[in-house]
Amino acid sequence: METIGSLWLYLAFFGLVTVMLIIDFLGFKNNQGQEVKVKTAAYWSIAWVSVATLFGGGLWLYLQQTAGVAVANTKVMEYFAGYLLEKSLAVDNVFVWLMIFAAFAIPPALQRKLLLYGVLGAIVLRTIFIFIGAWFVQEFSWVLYIFGAFLVYTGFKFLKGQEEEDTNIEDMAILKWLRKHMRITPQMHEDKFFVRQNGMLWATPLFLVLILVEASDVIFAVDSIPAIFAVTTDPFIVLTANLMAILGLRAMFFLLSGAASKMHYLPYGLGLILVFIGFKMLMLDVFHMPIWISLGFIVITLAITAWLSIRHSKKYNETTL
Repeated sequence: METIGSLWLYLAFFGLVTVMLIIDFLGFKNNQGQEVKVKTAAYWSIAWVSVATLFGGGLWLYLQQTAGVAVANTKVMEYFAGYLLEKSLAVDNVFVWLMIFAAFAIPPALQRKLLLYGVLGAIVLRTIFIFIGAWFVQEFSWVLYIFGAFLVYTGFKFLKGQEEEDTNIEDMAILKWLRKHMRITPQMHEDKFFVRQNGMLWATPLFLVLILVEASDVIFAVDSIPAIFAVTTDPFIVLTANLMAILGLRAMFFLLSGAASKMHYLPYGLGLILVFIGFKMLMLDVFHMPIWISLGFIVITLAITAWLSIRHSKKYNETTL
């Protein structure tokens, strides 16, 4: 499998991720127990997007010097297409997290801690899944057709509005299993995941929520990772685009938490993107679609979706006044 990723590139990227996580952790520690304001979340979101953009620019400069302008242009467009795709699909993560936190009545101050651990877990799990996926694609190229068919199916579920209906926190198998096999306290114990009672270790509901947060990311990774392999099969681009999108997930959660109900047309936009990406995969042997078409389709679809959602929200507000 062709890749631009070298050992030094991977080390440099993971070094950048580590630095950004340390900065995020220090910011969390200094403001522990405080609710994240929308303004603060907006600043952090801008910062994460800026880091992702600067990384793309730095990657282009590096590739332009080492591999030529043509390779640099192609790979960086793949990176930004993958980043936008993962960023848009991550919004669905936010909606599910909102439902999980609402179901367990998690206060905003504790949501910060849960999401910090959730993002760390997502980075580890996504990295593992991506390398496994890259190995499968390299060894069994036909798996791309399975990915494509799955994405088309998932996309149509979004378009039919079934994805949201299928999400019921209490029906999650992992939640039922944990409640059956673990000692769980009936109430929260501040920000603790485990407590000792009568000499026995008990999990708190906060631990259940953490597991559900991680499980939800695994579920959504099943959609997002095959989708990005339709954009590029270069594992370095897949990894960097994926993790850059995940790094800003916590800030995006607090930014969008108050606007979740206003994203009326977003699921339809995501469904359309998944169907498009899926058909692109299925047509690999018939037509090789230039990366700029994929990037343009994602950008235009997201822009139209956002515009329609804003219009719908304004009309709804006017009719309820």
